[in-house]
Amino acid sequence: MRELKRLLSYLGPYRRDLFLGGLLVLVETAFELVIPVLMADLIDVGVENRDLHYIVVKGIQMGVCALLALITGLLYARFAARAAYGWGARIREAQYEKVQDYAFSNLDRFESSSLVTRMTTDVTVLQNAINGGLRPLVRSPVMLVMGLWLSFWMNARLALIFVVTAPILALILFFVVYKVAPMYSRLQKAMDKLNNVVQEGLTAIRAVKAFVRGEYEEEKFQTVNEELMATSQRTFHFAVLNLPAFQFTMYTAIVLILWFGGGMILDGGLQVGELTGFLSYVLQVMNSLMMISNVFLLLTRSLASAHRIAEVLEEKPALTSPDQPVEEVPDGSVDFEGISFKYHAEAKEYALSGVDLHIRAGQTVGILGGTGSAKTTLVQLIPRLYDATEGVVKVGGHDVKEYDLTSLRDAVGIVLQKNVLFSGTVRENLQWGDPSADDERLWEACRAACADEFLERMPDGLDTDLGQGGVNVSGGQKQRLCIARALLKRPKILIFDDSTSAVDTATEGKIRSALAKLTGVTKIIIAQRITSVMHTDLIVILEDGKIHAAGTHEELLHHDPIYQEIYASQMKGGEDCG
Repeated sequence: MRELKRLLSYLGPYRRDLFLGGLLVLVETAFELVIPVLMADLIDVGVENRDLHYIVVKGIQMGVCALLALITGLLYARFAARAAYGWGARIREAQYEKVQDYAFSNLDRFESSSLVTRMTTDVTVLQNAINGGLRPLVRSPVMLVMGLWLSFWMNARLALIFVVTAPILALILFFVVYKVAPMYSRLQKAMDKLNNVVQEGLTAIRAVKAFVRGEYEEEKFQTVNEELMATSQRTFHFAVLNLPAFQFTMYTAIVLILWFGGGMILDGGLQVGELTGFLSYVLQVMNSLMMISNVFLLLTRSLASAHRIAEVLEEKPALTSPDQPVEEVPDGSVDFEGISFKYHAEAKEYALSGVDLHIRAGQTVGILGGTGSAKTTLVQLIPRLYDATEGVVKVGGHDVKEYDLTSLRDAVGIVLQKNVLFSGTVRENLQWGDPSADDERLWEACRAACADEFLERMPDGLDTDLGQGGVNVSGGQKQRLCIARALLKRPKILIFDDSTSAVDTATEGKIRSALAKLTGVTKIIIAQRITSVMHTDLIVILEDGKIHAAGTHEELLHHDPIYQEIYASQMKGGEDCG
């Protein structure tokens, strides 16, 4: 309930709509409760005395009450819908904003498919709770209390039947809610798994087709789909029991009331109109109990979804700016002082261990190392995508933890190992680097990244649509666009994480020449090809998360066996080839 209360704080301006919706339900209920009393008078007075005028007057009064109940019901639906969907939109927005503040370590706790489910299905569950639950939540207690009071007022002896049947219904409904409550959490987790398989299959559809693994993916989907089906069946197998329980109790009560009420009519202790009105209150009381059970089922499912949403909103970002941050990065110098790092506190081994490295402002540094040597991990500490477990990372002479996160990351341009483009045009993607960049600056960055070679051949140039995730361009073209986007930031530190692996050697040489002309920018180049780093001011070789050697190309070629081996295999074809 705590999570649900917290989420209700996101109602904001829609509190008024929710309040008006609840008020309209009370008014509607009052009109409906008057109708059985009017009906009893119509039968017992108008019909029995054959007073046509009285019958017409009471009929008109009943019609007016029914019309007013209809109008208030329609108005309720309008206000409830506004409150539900407005509330849902604000919760989704709050979740998305929160995710944007997450560090990589926070994102590691949630699968992408789970976050999608929490922002869609779970929010929809909460919206349905307002849309379908507000009316019975307000109406049912009123109908129950007033219906019982009016039925005792009409005939206390017959009303005793409620004392027997209502608790039986309440016990059955309590059992249903108790049984179903924990199942809703499992249902949402099964939905997470389904979304994960769908997302993974669609994202990697080209690989699936290339390896002819369509049937395998279908089997994976069938497994999670059947798991969701089975979980849903188990959940709603108990959830639907409230309807037959309600019908059994209601018809039992009606039979008993007709049995005892008929006897009282024959004895002269009860009138036909009173029995008719009393039966109306029976239906209202039983319906109110039924609606209360539905509210509890809705509330139970809402609590499961509210807990999942609250997990996202209550997750504390691992990385935050200090209270009095440094707002500007003085220069592009980078210092790693005694750096050790592991991704999880409980991890047994460090990904990086005892790293000491000093990079001067404007220097060009190449980083080589085998797969898993923590090259990417090292450079991710510079823009503070992760915090070092031990030691200090300094940029511009200041600890990165002293900077405002936005200012620090604005000063660092990074081309990731996995190239990411977004739906939209080339222009829209490039302007991530600088939203105010005009066509001249955009083309200048594209020429430096050799992206102009293919953009000029496209009919729409910068306005070419890239499709979802840049599906309309090749891997090498993606890399060049990502490099151009990073250059538009005009950062003080440029990091290239194996970002020319998909381009040919000639194009890489042109890009390298363009980068060499950039002055006052510290350039860090992670590469697999020795030609990408051999002309840098400093080459660092990482091995198992430690710095194995550092020096210029000539120094390492003369003294370091690992560098000599890399050079021989790439530049001479290896010893076997002479």
